[in-house]
Order: sequence, then C-alpha cells, then structure tokens
Amino acid sequence: MYVIVNIAGQQFKVEENQEIFVHRQNGNEGDQIKFDEVLLKSRDGKVEIGAPTVASASVSATILSHVKGEKVIVFKKKRRKNYRVKNGHRQSFTKIKIDKIS
Repeated sequence: MYVIVNIAGQQFKVEENQEIFVHRQNGNEGDQIKFDEVLLKSRDGKVEIGAPTVASASVSATILSHVKGEKVIVFKKKRRKNYRVKNGHRQSFTKIKIDKIS
C-alpha cells in the first residue's frame, strides 16, 4: 500500500515504515505530525484518486531529526565589470518516518 501525499508544497510517494527528508517542519524530535492532503491512495491494486484530495485519508509520521543539506555555492559574475559575488546556502530538512497510513 502506498499513497501520494502533499507535504509543504511537494508531493511524495510514501509507504509505511519509510524514512524521508522533507522541508523543515515545526516540532521537536519525537513529535507526531499528521498530513491530511492525500492525493492518491493505492491498496492491493485498487487506486483511489482524490478530487482534489482523498476524503478521510491521512498519514501519520514521527519527526526523527532536523538536519541541514549539502552546501550549494552561488557565484555571480559580470565580465569586464569587476563584479563578483559568492554566496553559500544550506537548506534545512526534517527527517521523518511514516508510521501509519489510514
């Protein structure tokens, strides 16, 4: 059984006991969070598509940790103008474990 769920503006295909990285979520490690925007639900080959969401379907998850992603270097340059800007960025992620799909 799997579902496609909308988490913080992104769509994820998730199954029970799966661990995924999503954009930073509010809450502490060990907290339970619930996602109600289930877009598609598949069980034993039977697919249920929401319009826009599947009624009475939800996903429960546990926050495992808050981490930062790889560093991305942003370098801007304009030739012959002596213009150079170098910035770095690290995205904040939350690692969650899918506990229950109901």
